[in-house]
Amino acid sequence: MPAKVEIKEIPAAQTWHIRHEVMWPDKPLAFVQLPEDETGTHFGLYVDQELMSVISLFIEHQQAQFRKFATLTAFQKQGFGRMLLEHVFAFASGMQITTVWCHARASAAGFYLKAGMRPVVEPFLKNGIDYVRMEKAMCNS
Repeated sequence: MPAKVEIKEIPAAQTWHIRHEVMWPDKPLAFVQLPEDETGTHFGLYVDQELMSVISLFIEHQQAQFRKFATLTAFQKQGFGRMLLEHVFAFASGMQITTVWCHARASAAGFYLKAGMRPVVEPFLKNGIDYVRMEKAMCNS
C-alpha cells in the first residue's frame, strides 16, 4: 500500500526534534531553536501520520526566507524534501512573495539548483560549514 503523504502547518516546537537530529545532533536542542520561530510559518511533511520533514518560513516585506529545512535521514532522497519545498514555493506565491531565499549548505546546492533556485553570492563559512545564499524568483500573476 502506498504511503499517505500530508503537508500541514505545525507549531515551531514540532520542528525542533528533526532540526536537531538531522542538522546539529552534536549541539544542544536550544541551538536549533530560533528567536524568530514565534513569528515564522512552519510546515511538516507527514508520511503515514509520522513527521518526517520540516521547514520554517520567515516573511519580510515581499521576500521569504526558509530556514532549518530538514528531512529524517531514512527518508532523504525519496522526494519528500522536494515535495515540502514545492509546497513552500506555492504558499509563498499565494502570499504575493516575489523572492524565496535561503542560506543553503554548499553540500546541498545541487538539490536547490534542481528546484529552480540560483546562487547569488559566493559561499561563506558559518559554524564550520560552507553555505551559499540561493534565491528563487516567484512568478506571481
